[in-house]
Amino acid sequence: MPVYDLAIVGAGIVGLAHAYAAAKRGKRVIIIDRDAQANGASVRNFGFVTVTGQGAGDCWAMARRARDVWAETADRAGIAVVQRGMVLASRLEESEAVIDAFLRTEMAEGCAKITASQAQEYIPCLRSDAARVSLYSPHEIRVESRTAIPLLAGFLAEQYGVTFMRDTAVTAVEPPRVETARGAVEAEAVIVCPGDDFTGLFAERIAVYNVTRCKLQMLRLRPQRPVDFKTAVMSDLGLGRYLGYADLPEAEPLKKRLDTELKAERDNGIHLIVTQSADGSLVVGDSHHYAVTPDPFASDAVDTLMLGEFDRVLDLPGRAVAERWIGTYASAPDRWRFTDRPSDSTRVVIVTAGCGASTAFAIGEETINELYGSVA
Repeated sequence: MPVYDLAIVGAGIVGLAHAYAAAKRGKRVIIIDRDAQANGASVRNFGFVTVTGQGAGDCWAMARRARDVWAETADRAGIAVVQRGMVLASRLEESEAVIDAFLRTEMAEGCAKITASQAQEYIPCLRSDAARVSLYSPHEIRVESRTAIPLLAGFLAEQYGVTFMRDTAVTAVEPPRVETARGAVEAEAVIVCPGDDFTGLFAERIAVYNVTRCKLQMLRLRPQRPVDFKTAVMSDLGLGRYLGYADLPEAEPLKKRLDTELKAERDNGIHLIVTQSADGSLVVGDSHHYAVTPDPFASDAVDTLMLGEFDRVLDLPGRAVAERWIGTYASAPDRWRFTDRPSDSTRVVIVTAGCGASTAFAIGEETINELYGSVA
């Protein structure tokens, strides 16, 4: 029977982040995943490692730390950082008060309020009337998640000797024994990172956290003419949704106006994010719909709403939709993540918000420090 220090169930970004934190400490690690390749939320997103706008407190702090780990690791793993920074363009006068209030918080270190012309230096196709004032952040980085996740897995295998057992279901976890469809594995500790699979391992413990699923829609657009986005782009709707802004008292007038003037967008959980890939295409999203089992179908009406906000912010006539997809991730009404402890040597770790890529490396370090003690 193979013997390891740590077995991790789940090879998404949360599982990979825990493996990285453990492997750097010399632990023998195996990752077991039911799929043959990365196929879930970790590759169905923007690859946008977001710091600015994350909820105040540990979410924002963990995003800062995780961004640093991404930056330190990307080159070593052969992962291209295709964009840096973010411009949040606002056209509504109520947004300026939110931006000003945010800039007075500790989370705004390094950020600045900029004019429309300054914003257009980063995004030349940004409409002037969509950028009455803008918030600039230098902190974000953007990777191509569809390639970054496989490259990160390869890096862990090649540089740290992490073993991968793919296309394999785990049926029981009772350290030091992990039962799989391909036989047993022995590991001193086990970390289960199930994403939005709540009915498998430790289902009764996960149910206590009142988790559900969030479905999102995304698109890839091809501009008719070449454009250069030096940063990612967001809009007023982001100020009304990202908790680092939306929880500020100054955000209440803005949210009321959004609820009236952009009611359909708000009802569908839409806020605009646009990132650019190395081939010049634009990844655009997203929406949020919640259900225990979301339907697998993309709504044209929702895509139309997202594209409407895109066109209000960016001047790109002739842009064409090249690809559409949906993703799902875990969600909970009162927390953005949780760690459950079935035993001294077992952890269940789930990010219950859309910030897994932005926080996972820091969560991984926290879990490994708890299991093995902090590094001096």
